[in-house]
Amino acid sequence: MISRFITEVRMKFNPFNARTRSARLFLSNLPPTARADGMMIQTQLLPKASTEASSLYIKFKDGKEMNLDVESMGIKSIVEEVDRHSRQLQKAADLE
Repeated sequence: MISRFITEVRMKFNPFNARTRSARLFLSNLPPTARADGMMIQTQLLPKASTEASSLYIKFKDGKEMNLDVESMGIKSIVEEVDRHSRQLQKAADLE
């Protein structure tokens, strides 16, 4: 996963819900030095009995924002969405 162009990640999920496994996997795919490199990461853990929907918000360096539904998407589709825009930013950076 190309995380160099991500500036902000906000995630809200219930860690006890099996459908939010992709949210936990996305967090584990972020590099350990992400915060030191300037990425703002916020996580909000919902209580076990919560009925609130889980969400993932990603903001890129060019200002594009993504709101993804982690309960209905798998980890592969989340990574594909993020990498699709990151590759576009990588191409633009290579041309400069």
